[in-house]
Amino acid sequence: MHIRGRKRRGRFMKNKFIQRFGDIPEIFKNEQFRLVAILLIIMATVSDILAFAFNWIFGVIFLLIMILVIVGAFTTLTEIRGQTSDYIFDLTYRIQRDEQDALIRMPIGILMFNENKEIDWVNPYLQSYFGKADVLGRSLNEVDPQLADLIEKNMEHKDDVEVKWHDNYFNLLIQRDMRVVYLLDITHYAEIQKKYDDSQLVLGQVFLDNYDEVTKSLNDTEVSNLDSFVANTLSNWAQKFGMFLKKVDQDRYFILAYTGNLNKIENEKFKILDVIREKTSKGNSPLTLSIGIAYGDDNLSELSDQSQNNLDLALGRGGDQVVVRKVDGQARFYGGTTDPMAKRTRVRARMISQALRDLMGQSKQIFVMGHQRPDMDSVGACLGIRRIAAMNKKQCWVVIDQKNLHSDVSRLMDELQKDETISASIISSEEAIEKADQEDLLILADHSKRSISASPDLYDKLENRLMVIDHHRRGEEFPENPMLVYIEPYASSTCELITEMFEYQARESEPINRIEATAMLTGIVVDTQSFSQHTGTRTFDAASYLRALGADQALSSHFMKENVDSYMNRSHLIDRVEFMDDGNAICAGEDDRSYDPVTAAQAADSLLDVSGVEASFAITRRSEGSVGISARSSGKRNVQLIMEQMGGGGHLSVAATQIEDTTVSEVRQQLLEILQDQQENKEETAE
Repeated sequence: MHIRGRKRRGRFMKNKFIQRFGDIPEIFKNEQFRLVAILLIIMATVSDILAFAFNWIFGVIFLLIMILVIVGAFTTLTEIRGQTSDYIFDLTYRIQRDEQDALIRMPIGILMFNENKEIDWVNPYLQSYFGKADVLGRSLNEVDPQLADLIEKNMEHKDDVEVKWHDNYFNLLIQRDMRVVYLLDITHYAEIQKKYDDSQLVLGQVFLDNYDEVTKSLNDTEVSNLDSFVANTLSNWAQKFGMFLKKVDQDRYFILAYTGNLNKIENEKFKILDVIREKTSKGNSPLTLSIGIAYGDDNLSELSDQSQNNLDLALGRGGDQVVVRKVDGQARFYGGTTDPMAKRTRVRARMISQALRDLMGQSKQIFVMGHQRPDMDSVGACLGIRRIAAMNKKQCWVVIDQKNLHSDVSRLMDELQKDETISASIISSEEAIEKADQEDLLILADHSKRSISASPDLYDKLENRLMVIDHHRRGEEFPENPMLVYIEPYASSTCELITEMFEYQARESEPINRIEATAMLTGIVVDTQSFSQHTGTRTFDAASYLRALGADQALSSHFMKENVDSYMNRSHLIDRVEFMDDGNAICAGEDDRSYDPVTAAQAADSLLDVSGVEASFAITRRSEGSVGISARSSGKRNVQLIMEQMGGGGHLSVAATQIEDTTVSEVRQQLLEILQDQQENKEETAE
């Protein structure tokens, strides 16, 4: 009891002390200030004791002075502390008041909402966008569905994003944890940015694809009338869109414009192509345009080079189309909806043949390769080039991946084994890489893409000594510095192009033999679907030439025979066809079943025989795990453009693609969306 009583008295005395002395200056509530004050008092006390010891009068005087100094110092510090506290308090008040005023007055929209997406509070600036409507307590969807949708879409974004709302542009920032939305109006800056974007220089080149061919059969008056029509039509087109147009040659024009003008023309899908083609066709002088357009660089020389490259790409894809590309950007294609007319001449074939002979003469060895999973056109073309090299007394190696061959190519390879010279020249990719050096020549036959080459490694090793011979339209993936390019989209096949070269080889050379001629003829037959598509007079001339050299039609038919499994698979695919209202037919295989690419291609070909079908697509899983599409068209639709959107390519009426890490159903859905967009764009253009 006694102990508890002492404890209670101790707590009482402590409380009394705190009550009496608790109201000490604020500076002494700081531990550091207290420590300094104690040290000063101790030093003063010691000094005063020493002063008293020396002289008591001096000690008293020193004591009084010390007390006055300490009291003055403490008083001054207390006043400073008070003034500082007042200043901080006043500043804090002003900041808080200005913050509140900013929330209300500054042009920043602020919105708070609860967990039910109901509006708790908006500042007056944002309220102005809602008019006089009472928005508090109402859901976002009810007040403004567009704003609600923007908030929902950008809820996960940590940084601000640019959005368009009420015809204005805003930086939208959402603090998800606090459920606060900030909207900063940047319309003025967006307009400045748009004005800048629309004022970049655009250079373009316009080329009349077949001007020489058309005008050669016309008299002077007819040529003059045609020139006047084209010039007036292009001038009106340029004036409509605010462009500068200058004629620099009989078949060439120069365009200078801004990106704003270009955007308007792209929205119209370059209708000028259709206007020129249709109106000149009515006058029995069918002209087509090819246009290359470049923008996105201040260097005019760079823009000029890029526009020329784009024009070359348009011409390489068959003409009658536009290639628009930003410097170092992706190309955009317009037009190309008609089958290209045969515009090549035998003069070019002779020039290419001579250039090829020169290149072979400058090389130690020749390597030729087609694409992966080669068809008869690819293999036949390679054999034809091997024979041309032999005529020029050069060793030529044919690079073929013999692991993934279709039945027709397998039968051909079996037949080639009977010829020791030819069979010894066929090597694998690994053997080719060992044999090749920097003085050799590599020829790409029936393709121009590294990604689908029989040996991409060989491509990399000889990329500086490379030639392309192909009949497919040129795509964006193309060798940077080929030594020679012979691309003719108007030809039926690569075998047709190479057959024409034989006429310009040395007469004393050994001609192609029976099996080589048969392989090349089969390549033409397969690519033309027995001379029913892409067939011109030059095609029949080439076939006749090969027949004269011993091409065996019976052996060709043997190569093309279909085995039972292939026939059943093709029939099964056709049985799964879906006919669309827009003239498209789509057959899709199962996700758990693989189909040979040739089988899929044959199924797509067969569907074109059905009345009302203008384009057909066969979607199948390939043996290597990817999903492929074989696309075919009767000529009224460009399936090449569709396949290019899915990473592939080809011709206007024959195209394909291959997609990794996906399913058949996903690819089918992607194809349907592209076809739908294409149909909508067609309807908009028609309007």
